[in-house]
Amino acid sequence: MSGFAEQTDTTVLVVDDVAASRYAMGAVLRRAGHRVVPVASAGEALIELDVRLRAGTLPDVALVDVGLPDMNGFELCRRVKAQPLMATLPVVHFSAAAVAPRDRCRGLDAGGEAYLTVPAEPQEIQAVVGAALRGARRRSGAETLVQRLTLLSEAILTVQAARCPEELADAAGEGASRLTRAPAVVFVIGPEGELHRGTSHGRPARALPDAGAHDTVARLVARISEGRSGVHSLVVPAPLWPAGFFRPGVEEDARLAVAVTRHGRTPVCVATPARRTATGVPADDGLVARLAEATALAAEPLLMYQAERHVALTLQHSFLPRPHRLPRLPGLDLVARYVPASRQAEIGGDFYAALRTPEGALTAVGDVVGHSLEAATVMVEMRHALRAYSVEESDPGVLAERLDRMLQHFHPDATATVCLALVDPATGRTLIANAGHLPPLVVRAAGGAEYARVCGPLLGLGLDRPEPSELRLTPGDRLLMVTDGLIETRGTDLAVSLDQLRTAAADAPPGLHALCDTLLGCFGHDREDDIAMLALRLE
Repeated sequence: MSGFAEQTDTTVLVVDDVAASRYAMGAVLRRAGHRVVPVASAGEALIELDVRLRAGTLPDVALVDVGLPDMNGFELCRRVKAQPLMATLPVVHFSAAAVAPRDRCRGLDAGGEAYLTVPAEPQEIQAVVGAALRGARRRSGAETLVQRLTLLSEAILTVQAARCPEELADAAGEGASRLTRAPAVVFVIGPEGELHRGTSHGRPARALPDAGAHDTVARLVARISEGRSGVHSLVVPAPLWPAGFFRPGVEEDARLAVAVTRHGRTPVCVATPARRTATGVPADDGLVARLAEATALAAEPLLMYQAERHVALTLQHSFLPRPHRLPRLPGLDLVARYVPASRQAEIGGDFYAALRTPEGALTAVGDVVGHSLEAATVMVEMRHALRAYSVEESDPGVLAERLDRMLQHFHPDATATVCLALVDPATGRTLIANAGHLPPLVVRAAGGAEYARVCGPLLGLGLDRPEPSELRLTPGDRLLMVTDGLIETRGTDLAVSLDQLRTAAADAPPGLHALCDTLLGCFGHDREDDIAMLALRLE
């Protein structure tokens, strides 16, 4: 009996209509260390189970007499097992009368785990109850593990789909919270020591600790990850872990899973409240460690991409003339805008240029096809080439041909679009060459707007180019050149977007700044591509 007395902290529901039998069965179970809840009928048993289900304290096993007066034990078992929240409750049937093999089969068919013939020896009763408990715990443990592995898989998929470090940290924080059923906070440390933090959804960000606490965490994670790789789990006691990350103002021990990539560049820390076992030792959680490892692996390329994007944007902006530093072109007013896409979008090759030539003002807007650091560098080369060519040649058609040959020679895999316009401020005569770009829009001073009739193949393909088109601007007319990032929208036909742009430009207030502001206000929100815009007007 001593072997079964160790099974403490378990509750057994005994269902028997005979008081003496309930007492005897209960005494045997209590001596084995179980708590006993006795009831006298199937109806009382269902009520007791419903109350305990609502309180979250279901018994660990039920011993059910087969010959109950209001409902036999087989039917009671079926009703219990039919309820999803009670289906895992192990049921042991017992009887002094129904002892034939067919009765035992009926008990098992009803969903019972075992069948006792009474009277029975105390050791047998305890052994059958112990076996039912062990089986139920194994099944429950396996089901729980499957559920948690599913949660882990879902969390990793969400982390891998993140588009920025903050989104990644939030996804990992929510995943850790669902795995542990507790608050969670995640820290991702970038290559320059920058800290990105994410929390589980139930934790209000406004109540998080101040910057000093975040600096403390950053130093702690850096110390833990120094010179290491892989995943390291440890518990940080409350005095060393800043209060308030899990619950506002509350000091708690923290269990940290710190993951460092092979190159040691991207430490990730997943922090949850430290739970303790019955022996007082903090409980480990290998699944949270796996989530931390997956987060670190996803964070490294994401942070590298961010660094590349920063370099590309810096390069792109450094070679674009600042709008307030555009060259003074006699006889023309000129306004330019450059709007980078959202932080999640890739870098593009959009550019604009305004150059003075002997024959007039040369303006250009273009876009290197692709989104990468390479696209940005090709854009820079095109701008420099255009400046160099324009020293001796200002004809837009000739310039387009030279840019085409330059791309074929130095960047045979690259293509680009560009629209070139040469404006004579004295007469308003304007020559336009287009290479696969949106046509320029003429907004007339007298009212209305129309696109210039001009077209041509992409640069970089070596195809024959049509002669430049000619139009004439009058004083007050505005010529607008934009990249497709302003209006291109997935699922919307480009012709529809162009017509919407024409209508909005025609209705815009007078002035170049007003025109650009109006169009950016109408089309420039949450774009997936950069926007370059150049507008000019005869003085």
